[in-house]
Amino acid sequence: MANEFTSEVPFGGRLYINGKAEVGAAEIPLINPATEEAICRVGAASIEQIQQAIGAARNAFDNGEWPRLSKRERTAVLVRMLDYFGNNAERIRRLIVTETGCPSNGPIMGAQWDLPLANTREILDYYLTLPEFEQNPVPVLQRISASGAFVESLKRYVPVGVVSAITAYNFPFFLNVWKVIPALMTGNTVVLRPSPLTPLTALTFAEAAEAAGLPAGVLNVIIDGGHEGGMLMTTDPRVDMVTFTGSTHVGELVAAQAAKGIKRVQLELGGKSAQIYLPDRLDAASGAALSVCLSHSGQGCVLGTRVFVPNEAKAAVLEQMAASVANLKLGDPFDPATQMGPVVSAAQRERCERYVAAAVAAGGRVVTGGKRPAHLDRGFFFEPTVLDLPDNRNPAAQDEIFGPVVGVIGYDSIDHAVDMANDTIFGLSGYVFGRDLRQAIAVAQRLRTGTVNVNSGGMSGYASSGGFGASGIGRERGLEGIRVYEHVQVMNISN
Repeated sequence: MANEFTSEVPFGGRLYINGKAEVGAAEIPLINPATEEAICRVGAASIEQIQQAIGAARNAFDNGEWPRLSKRERTAVLVRMLDYFGNNAERIRRLIVTETGCPSNGPIMGAQWDLPLANTREILDYYLTLPEFEQNPVPVLQRISASGAFVESLKRYVPVGVVSAITAYNFPFFLNVWKVIPALMTGNTVVLRPSPLTPLTALTFAEAAEAAGLPAGVLNVIIDGGHEGGMLMTTDPRVDMVTFTGSTHVGELVAAQAAKGIKRVQLELGGKSAQIYLPDRLDAASGAALSVCLSHSGQGCVLGTRVFVPNEAKAAVLEQMAASVANLKLGDPFDPATQMGPVVSAAQRERCERYVAAAVAAGGRVVTGGKRPAHLDRGFFFEPTVLDLPDNRNPAAQDEIFGPVVGVIGYDSIDHAVDMANDTIFGLSGYVFGRDLRQAIAVAQRLRTGTVNVNSGGMSGYASSGGFGASGIGRERGLEGIRVYEHVQVMNISN
């Protein structure tokens, strides 16, 4: 396979602590998921260096200028960071393809790069329109104190403090930008820890911070190859908030660790989203598996990997789905003809294999795929897979697989479909397809999930996303994604 990655590692593979480049105490080899080759090495922080990063963020918040700048002054600096990203677009896109294996020419690169960059400019604009103070709706008579003075009651929005931002591997630029920029714009200081599988994109944030003139300590970027560093970032008493994107299992640990210091948490965790196709929109069901597989090989927490169709149409839909993915081109993500890349690691590929076997053992059937592609002897590739599942209790319908594996389940009635869609610990996203828009909306309103998409999806800096249940706490983007990084302080004032 062609390796388009240059030998230049962003920020020299060094850590970014208190405004300075620091050589890591150890090194982490970065594996190209499309070739299984080590393409570079980056510095890994020691516990002492992570402590230094937290201390730098604490000092910058308590004693530095950043939280005390005006909204417009902070925003101007962050716009310069975004300009840096935009001016280095080709290079950063190449880094994303290299470390994730996401096809460079596929539609999902829009979500990897273009969309978050555009949406972040939107949220900066939105933030500038929000008031720092708001009146509380206290009735007039209650505003008169016992002494007869008139009391003004206000809400003031203030930054939370030091934020630990811990991100996953599947959409590294997207996830990093959606934690770092809102946290910084609201006056917080940040320690960013990306996944050790995808550290390169995060190191460009160090470059952007230097280029934009961000004050020392306001943003720190550390690479951590183990678990001790992440635990420190969630337990250190100098940290005020933890924002984490990753699996539900790890999210539970993060929440438990952060609870000791009563830290604020924002968690975007796993999903097992349902796609419900109503009888009048079955023509769209044939593309359900294709859309998942083309979305970074199914490595997306919001993807609709459970597909519900009427029982009488199930056989035909399964045949059409299998045909839709039969000729997908897997291979070198830098090849413009490649449509689907690898999963991120050998462990993730083995997880796909394990769940396909568990699905079959529980009564399911492999319609197509279900194994490593025979023609690719290198890379963490897994075939686009469609499973015929007998019910929603099948392991492939209950657990997040995080790969190009889609399960199709038949329903007897709309009520049956809704009941099965809600029969999950997750609640991150959901999809309803129907020509009768009133009926489709009525079905969508019954789904227990943080986002529901009717006939299409959408993403904007002005609209938030987040999960119910095991899919998380708090929201990102939109008003809620701004205010989550702020405390409310009530001020009662009289003369």
